[in-house]
Amino acid sequence: MSKSFEKLRKLLEEMFQLNQADLDFGIYRIMNYKRREIEKFLDEDLLPQVRGELEKYISVKQESLIEEMDDLKKTLDTTGVVYEQSAKYVALKSQIENGLSVEQAESEVYSHLANFFGRYYDNGDFISARRYKKGVYAIPYEGEEVKLHWANADQYYIKTTEYFRDYSFKLPCGKIVHFKLVEANTEKDNNKAPKGKERRFVIYKEEPFKIKDGELYIHFEYKVDNKKQDKLIAEALDLIKTHIKVSSDYAPFIEIFTQSPTEKNPNRTLIEKHLNDYTARNTFDYFIHKDLGGFLRRELDFYLKNEVMFLDDLNTENERRVEEYITKIKVIKSIGHKIIEFLAQIEDFQKKLWLKKKFIVQSDYCITLDKVDESFYPEIIDNERQIEEWKKLFAIDEIEGYVEPLTIKFLKENPYLVLDTAFYDENFKEKLIESIDNIDENIDGLLVHSENFQALNLMHERYKGNIDCCYIDPPYNTDNDDFVYKDKFKHSSWLSMMYDRVTNAKKLLNKDSKIAISIDDNENANLLFLGKSIFGDENFVGNITWEKRTKAQNTQTARKMLQSKTEYIYIFRNSDKKQEFNLEQKGEKEYPLKDDKGVYRIQEVGQMSSSGIRGRQTMIFSIKGIFPNENMQWKLGKDEIERLEKENRIIIKENRPFVIYRPKHEEGVIYTPFWSHFFDKDVYGTAEVGLKEVGKEFGFGSKIETVKPSKLIKKLMFHISNIDKDNSLILDFFAGSGTTGHAVINLNREDEGNRKYILVEMGEYFDTVLKPRIQKVIYSKEWKNGKPVDREGSSHIFKYIKLESYDDTLNNLTMKIDSHGQKVIEQYDHIREQYMLSYMLDKETEGSISLLNIDSFKNPFDYKLNIANGLETKETVVDLVETFNYLIGLTVHSIGAKEYFDVEPVHDEKRPGKVKLNFAKYGEGEYVFKEVEGILRTGEKALIIWRNMTDDIAKDNAALDAYFEKRRYNTRDFEYDRIYVNGDNNLFNFKLADETWKVVLIEEEFKKKMFDVQEL
Repeated sequence: MSKSFEKLRKLLEEMFQLNQADLDFGIYRIMNYKRREIEKFLDEDLLPQVRGELEKYISVKQESLIEEMDDLKKTLDTTGVVYEQSAKYVALKSQIENGLSVEQAESEVYSHLANFFGRYYDNGDFISARRYKKGVYAIPYEGEEVKLHWANADQYYIKTTEYFRDYSFKLPCGKIVHFKLVEANTEKDNNKAPKGKERRFVIYKEEPFKIKDGELYIHFEYKVDNKKQDKLIAEALDLIKTHIKVSSDYAPFIEIFTQSPTEKNPNRTLIEKHLNDYTARNTFDYFIHKDLGGFLRRELDFYLKNEVMFLDDLNTENERRVEEYITKIKVIKSIGHKIIEFLAQIEDFQKKLWLKKKFIVQSDYCITLDKVDESFYPEIIDNERQIEEWKKLFAIDEIEGYVEPLTIKFLKENPYLVLDTAFYDENFKEKLIESIDNIDENIDGLLVHSENFQALNLMHERYKGNIDCCYIDPPYNTDNDDFVYKDKFKHSSWLSMMYDRVTNAKKLLNKDSKIAISIDDNENANLLFLGKSIFGDENFVGNITWEKRTKAQNTQTARKMLQSKTEYIYIFRNSDKKQEFNLEQKGEKEYPLKDDKGVYRIQEVGQMSSSGIRGRQTMIFSIKGIFPNENMQWKLGKDEIERLEKENRIIIKENRPFVIYRPKHEEGVIYTPFWSHFFDKDVYGTAEVGLKEVGKEFGFGSKIETVKPSKLIKKLMFHISNIDKDNSLILDFFAGSGTTGHAVINLNREDEGNRKYILVEMGEYFDTVLKPRIQKVIYSKEWKNGKPVDREGSSHIFKYIKLESYDDTLNNLTMKIDSHGQKVIEQYDHIREQYMLSYMLDKETEGSISLLNIDSFKNPFDYKLNIANGLETKETVVDLVETFNYLIGLTVHSIGAKEYFDVEPVHDEKRPGKVKLNFAKYGEGEYVFKEVEGILRTGEKALIIWRNMTDDIAKDNAALDAYFEKRRYNTRDFEYDRIYVNGDNNLFNFKLADETWKVVLIEEEFKKKMFDVQEL
């Protein structure tokens, strides 16, 4: 094959993700599962079509020319003309001899295809660089006055974990090897590892190896270690060699020592290669294109017109070259579109996984004891994990009256201790939550452990138009934060990340709300344009300058740079309806006097010099017998004074005239302005104050690098949140250490408000700082050295949930082949091609547990995913109940505990198979039911019933009927507007006024809502 073919083939391997044949996780596992079929399709079907298409055009043309030349020769012979001397004959002969050969055209087509796709593919991503001509790019422009555009504007920024938790690869013999993290002795406190003691991947010596289901697992810890990672890899390799080479149990995996040399390391083995890949930090996140197919098809048309077709040749007599261009264009376009279709399938599949609303894999509550019924207290005092948590967070063992074992009296005396349901069994947790009426209304805050795009996506139906105020402190895109990016795409990556998340958040804001965004000089200009492009120029409210530091930095680097002592907070409103800010009263009245007409103030009639250009004799006159001083004149004219006198608003005091002023509103209070500069450190705090604040709460210094002071956010929230302090919902989807939640709780303390908050955080800060910080702030306002100064807390409930991640979604994919359907597809070439290009991934991953496995809804209380939990991946039960509540936008009134029943047959001639339900002990019984009540966004009252099912559908539905009878539910009455039930059933159903059904199958609604995504 030609070099151009090999170049294209290699590029296609990389673009189709076939160049990682030995990796066995995530999207690699899916693509490698179909590797042989894809390679066969490329080598035997797709690429050979180039020659076939060219032969179809070129060979037919050549045959036509030869036939034309032969006919001309015969004609010339009959007329006695020497055909070699005929100009037309010579031209035809030259055209045949010098015409484009199939081989030459084939090579050029391959070269063009490789050049075209190589323009846009960059290390795993397609960059949306619209070519205009060499070195020049075009941007989409629709007549805007100002257009903001960036290189990755058409792509989703995908935030992933920094390291692989689990990593799998396949040996040449087909055996699979896994590197798996275990969480033994992993440091889980708030402190960043000190320098020289960074966390490393260390082989887990207690159980380094395990064979399970014929696959080899090599276990690692991720912990603080003084040794360099290279040294630890060498130690791991020595241990692996010692065990695996000498033990017959590991003989099937001996191929891990197969040579995989590099120029620098000619003796490198396969296991060493993968260990290096596994322990390497992911140096940048990546992108998913929003419409790769459409983008590449448009770019291919442009490429063909500018790089293959030369317009100057159209006005020449060189018809042959024009025909050659057209031939190549047809073939390049035909094959190029098929490659694009396959690439779009892969990209769109990943986009589907990214946009899919994610499962909730943990749902728990933190509740102060004053909100917990005392009937639960005996179980609480016996819970050792909870007591240890209270010692760690609140130092309860230092309280007078603390004894071991803990007493119920102690709990009653400490009502602001924060109970965490994660420490209790499922039965306790469910009964506790069941005991709280109007649970959503009584929740003061929501903490979401998730990548923020995914969190905003899931919250859309529940909180759309409900957020009153939003504050975020995103990464500033400096070298000191955790934001990572591709080389040459630093600012565009940041813009893509921010655009999608802020646009998603905008959908949650109500029409009167505002969003405030902190930033520094690095992305200052970009943020302003970005905010205006999302909210509109007219909705830019202003920019606050905050003095973040008062002391100069005295480092070697700082001495060489222009030091900044300020940061900025941009404020945008969600509609052009101007809203008032909350303003603070100064405590003094602008109108301090009062008579029978109401409050008023007086102001002396002013005087000014009567000389100079402003002097006027007409301004010198008597006001109730009083003239201005010598060489002076009144500031008010005679007509104005006469009007005021008629209104009885002129009075004389101490021989001086005064004007009476009355307010438009009775109160007449003086307010402190909402200034655009926050420079008073006593009022707004500084970055140093923020660090000290967290240090006091946790007992450490400035090991968290950047924290806003809570007083800054508290002031900001006061000014821009809903004027109704009892009805504000505040969102922060870059929550970090939880300062926004801290500020809201303290603001409520000060003015007895009832503002609520939603905090979203992805990183390990969630468990180590964010959640414990909120718990601490609830328990006490003042802290020192990690211990409460007082124990005057706040009555509070917050809920915290953890979502499945995009990586989790990928790692739970499975492939399922329909062998019968596959046989049918293989019989027809055109069907097989269309299937490979467009439908393969969606069809064969259908039913994956992370893509909603409907069959598993038979037991919705045991729906499991493999979830990255901390550093270790564990099989985890998904909370389908809670996930569904968010998907349908339910405001929950009550969540019932699971009830267990046995069935007893009932003889009824009219209803054969009828049963009745008898209560069984917790965890026992053949049938389980759980119900949720709440209000949908439409205002409809909804009942959701979850149940387990058996393989006997008639019996299952008889049990459901019996449950309805026991609860006295009837689908025909009007107690509920909508009833959701999982599993096929025979409940009476009918259409409502909006042509939807009253009884809804949960599985169908779940799937519709989970994949009903609005692309940004």
